[in-house]
Amino acid sequence: MRSRWLRRSIFLLALLAAIVAGRAYLLRPAIVPVTVYRVARGPVEETVTNSKAGTVRSRRRATLSPEIGGRVVDLAVREGARVRRGDLLMRLSPAEFDANATLQSRAVEVARAAEREMCETAQLAAREAERVEQLVASELVSRQRLDQAVSARDAAVAGCEAARARARQADAAVHLASVQQAKTVIRAPFDGVVAEVSAEVGEWITPAPPGVPIPPVIELIDPDQIYVSAPLDEVDSGKVRTGLPVRVTLDARPGASLSGRLVRVAPYVQDAQEQNRTFEVEIDLDDRATARTLLPGTSADVEVILQVRADVLRVPAYALMQDTRVLVVRDGRLVATAVTTGLRNWDFVEIALGLAPGDPVVVSLDRPEVVAGAHARIESETTK
Repeated sequence: MRSRWLRRSIFLLALLAAIVAGRAYLLRPAIVPVTVYRVARGPVEETVTNSKAGTVRSRRRATLSPEIGGRVVDLAVREGARVRRGDLLMRLSPAEFDANATLQSRAVEVARAAEREMCETAQLAAREAERVEQLVASELVSRQRLDQAVSARDAAVAGCEAARARARQADAAVHLASVQQAKTVIRAPFDGVVAEVSAEVGEWITPAPPGVPIPPVIELIDPDQIYVSAPLDEVDSGKVRTGLPVRVTLDARPGASLSGRLVRVAPYVQDAQEQNRTFEVEIDLDDRATARTLLPGTSADVEVILQVRADVLRVPAYALMQDTRVLVVRDGRLVATAVTTGLRNWDFVEIALGLAPGDPVVVSLDRPEVVAGAHARIESETTK
């Protein structure tokens, strides 16, 4: 009897212990796995970035069209061709203008012949007037005869001058014809790369009439004058100045970052869109060889570096809560810690007060259970 009671007591005690242990297990606090960043020293930059996409441009970009109409007989370049200043790009049919130049040359010959004839007549009239004047002095002819001779001389001299003027006019017509001939040819105004050609041999080209723009037939860019233009928000206008270092990234070159310098800050704010007022800046890239390979029109993003602190405590920018606190893992719990910040950018924030090197700051803040006071364990660590 006693043995049966003892076994029953042991069973009840074991059952009670199991109930207590199960309750403790079920009611234990949840442990939240978190990712942390160990506070470390490193550089932090203060930067400003463009508010809208920037653009790769060339400071020298010529849109070329002929000044006269005509049929294309020679297209010496294609898109992508590199040309030197003065190289032939396109030629229109010169037949009409060559014919006009020949006609004007013949007109010069006629004018020169007329000039010689009229001037020889003037010389003869001058000699006649001189002879009559001598006869008048000898009283061999009347004064009236002298007046007639002088009048004939003056008329002949005037005719000579008129013939000379007509000859000069003919020379001017020849020059005009040569100018018209030159307009049948388009040559490169500077060393560059042909960006676009919108004509073919045999097509008729018509120049743009006043007030009616017509697309150019050839576009030429200077690859040695490549720069990046970008709009910055008006609130940053007091922060930037020429000479500041800049990082440039391009969608066309993912993962690459190009260094450059700020060379121009627009002295005015563009207010075409009242809710998005910006001012333009221009950046020259340090690597000119790389700059020459960029295509004008490519979109670009810029990051102007205002100042740099090389060796400060820092945490990732996305670890901050309300810009004043971070969560730190201390003794298995998440503790909200107030911090004083300094410089910041999209990547890192300087920590002036509140943290020490090595403190595990939580960066996985995208879950609702990651809150101050929660039990936590460090699942992984990140370096950025």
